[in-house]
Amino acid sequence: MGDRSRARYLSSQGIRDRRVLEGIARLSREDFVSEDTREEAAADTPLSIGHGQTISQPFVVALMTEALGIKGHERVLEIGTGSGYQTALLSLLCREVYTVEIVPELARSARARLRRLGFDNIYFRRGDGNEGWPEQAPFDAILVTAAPDEVPSTLLGQLRRGGRMVIPVGPTGGTQELLLIRRARKPGVLAQVESLLPVRFVPMTGGALRVVP
Repeated sequence: MGDRSRARYLSSQGIRDRRVLEGIARLSREDFVSEDTREEAAADTPLSIGHGQTISQPFVVALMTEALGIKGHERVLEIGTGSGYQTALLSLLCREVYTVEIVPELARSARARLRRLGFDNIYFRRGDGNEGWPEQAPFDAILVTAAPDEVPSTLLGQLRRGGRMVIPVGPTGGTQELLLIRRARKPGVLAQVESLLPVRFVPMTGGALRVVP
């Protein structure tokens, strides 16, 4: 499936954000997987990228991005750079992306890949995603690509009031839900939480600072 064909397919599956579809059409998923899985890159399925990690299926990437409601001016924190495919899509849609990856080999390869492809509004950090990037907070949006058992309060604290976080939550091998969390604008109100769909993500590793009550 070509990139424009993929965008048309995602539109038929319910993705409506025009900017997200245009971003998907501009990216070649084959650029973000290993040579031995490139023939499978056209399929709407997750693929292994080594080190126990995966590149999400394009529908989930598009859905998560659409749920953030990005307009173009935002500073976005991404937890879990992985292969850089989701990072690249965010880069096309917002002002700045701050991305954190805990696996050293993936952090290095994604940075080299994204630089080679010409993305210049992405800032990289290797470290524990549970800690976020406090020096650059608050963020307009946060997207998490690995599943903690519960929402880390540290990340919610780095989301500006009125901002959105999309995060899969739940135990490995058990029921996980993709959540859209809107941080309330009013003091004294924590957040609004909406379940988008059941998912299966790799677990978030590191010293998780739990928990949002």
